[in-house]
Amino acid sequence: MKRNWFYFPFAGAVALALLVWVGRQAFKSLKTPPPTSLPVSAEKKAEPPAPLPAVEMHRFPGVLGPTNISQILPSSPTDWRRYGVGGTNRLAVLLTDPDSAWLGLAHGLRTIGVPFLLTTNTTRALTHRVVFAYPRLSGAVLTAPELRALAAHPRTGGTLIAANVLGGGLENIFGFQQAITSQQHHEISFTSQHPLTAGFTHPRERVFRVAEPKNPAAIAGKYHYTQPALQPLAVYEDGTAAILLRPWEAGYACALGFDPGYLLLLGYNNREEGISRAYVNQFEPSLDVVLRLFKELYTTTALAPVTLGTVPFGRQLPVLITHDVDYTRSLTNTLAYAEFEASVGVRATYFMQVKYLRDFNDTAFFNDSAPPILQRLRALGHELASHTVCHSLNFAKFPLGTGTERYPDYQPFVRTPILTLGGTVLGELRASKFLLEQFGGQEVVSFRPGNLSNPYSLPQALVATGYRHSSSVTANDSLTHLPFQLNHDRARAAETPIFEFPVTIEDEEKPPLGERVQAALDVARELARYGGLMNVLIHPDVTGHKLQFERDFIAALKPVAWFGTVNDFASWWAARNEVALDVDLSTNFAAVTLAAPRPLNGLALQVPAGWRLQSADPASLKITQADAGLVLDQVPAHARLFFRR
Repeated sequence: MKRNWFYFPFAGAVALALLVWVGRQAFKSLKTPPPTSLPVSAEKKAEPPAPLPAVEMHRFPGVLGPTNISQILPSSPTDWRRYGVGGTNRLAVLLTDPDSAWLGLAHGLRTIGVPFLLTTNTTRALTHRVVFAYPRLSGAVLTAPELRALAAHPRTGGTLIAANVLGGGLENIFGFQQAITSQQHHEISFTSQHPLTAGFTHPRERVFRVAEPKNPAAIAGKYHYTQPALQPLAVYEDGTAAILLRPWEAGYACALGFDPGYLLLLGYNNREEGISRAYVNQFEPSLDVVLRLFKELYTTTALAPVTLGTVPFGRQLPVLITHDVDYTRSLTNTLAYAEFEASVGVRATYFMQVKYLRDFNDTAFFNDSAPPILQRLRALGHELASHTVCHSLNFAKFPLGTGTERYPDYQPFVRTPILTLGGTVLGELRASKFLLEQFGGQEVVSFRPGNLSNPYSLPQALVATGYRHSSSVTANDSLTHLPFQLNHDRARAAETPIFEFPVTIEDEEKPPLGERVQAALDVARELARYGGLMNVLIHPDVTGHKLQFERDFIAALKPVAWFGTVNDFASWWAARNEVALDVDLSTNFAAVTLAAPRPLNGLALQVPAGWRLQSADPASLKITQADAGLVLDQVPAHARLFFRR
């Protein structure tokens, strides 16, 4: 994230002249300004590169590549049927409109670990104890018999959750008179302590945002409910009902006055429209609150509410120590950090800028001194990852490129903070990955752009160039402290296999990082309550207070946290994401079936209180008890666990 032009002597005069203009504009431009809607496609077409000035470049003799061609595959909308399989223990999402933001809801439920399936069949949905009608519930999307059947569900022990209940005669079930469009609303507050919301103890959990206060109408699809029969579970800032919760028999009828799938996609696609209350370094759990509410509704009312934990081996939170190496002195300073980390058993990720050209930002520091450092980092067990070639503030606006870019012919040149010549998205990905693999001897699968400048085409470009993981946004700017799956063009229709691991803490804000240990630990404490991700970004431009921060931070969290590289955690997360979980019940017993298509170690299962493990198939399965529940040391492709209830 560091803007290196302030460090290089011959750039000083120009930088000072531009400082007033750049200032806050540069900080705001760390991400692409989002449009007001979620387009299905927004990919930029490649443009002919601009003529380049004569550049000073470091050349590695005989090194040329990559020689392959990176191709962007056509976008194919994800079929909701991909999520249409599973048993009746799962939460059933009754999809009342397939042309909606359901993919955001599906990704969110997977993230929080709730087993679910999608269906457009009301009869099938009602075989499940917990049903979520999405994206709206009215006579315009369901027939009268379907609406009557849904109305009966809470009366017979089921739970019915619905987004935007707009009619259909179900007003009495949820307990209101009318749904009124609420385009001016931006904030939702939980009104009183309820068992479902007892875990929301932080002020930013008790009050979360669904729109930008200065422009709430930019987020459509909000409603409030009039004359609630009971005190609302949550209200908008003017006191009108935003979330209703009416108890029925053993379950609830819960009506949401907003579209949770759309809200999730705004955060996941880095299009949050100014909703976030901070850019970085603070607790911003708006999306996490929504997902945790759904999880509480499921675990409280489902017959067999077994869920997946979010942290390897049942630890309280995952911690990723990451470094952006994007300045001349940073390259040599990395070894001080790397040696310390190895000494305490922590593997870190080093996002390396492959800067082989001298330009406005800095000298060509990726030169003959770089390979020995890369090899030492690898020998210490750390991950090498890409941080682009030119570290341009303007990366978000780069053309996609041709997919044939290669070193040394690819020569992006940063002329000023706001002008880069010859750069392409694919070129930055291809050339940096090639050189790091060439000299580091390690496959490079993780990427972070300079300045967190985030092109709309980045997800599909990462796929095309062989990356698997991204850390390209902040958690605050994404409205979530949990990982999430990326969509093609950062839009709503087509998912990619890339997962995002957002940055929680970084070192460029004031006060200096060394004075912010307790503030960072305060954020970690909040995340540990629900297994949120702690991704710490430290630029090794200096040692001193930054290295001391890392020493103190790791020492404080080592007893409770899981530490690993981005690739370590991301590989675990991607495997966890594919786990299928189903439960069969008998009078006194429950059988939990797991299917894990990818190798997976340290999977935590959260089971109801009172369940006691009796046996497992295969019998060799190693299962231990942790704070987060049961932990399966090694998950086979198929496993069954048998519990006495």
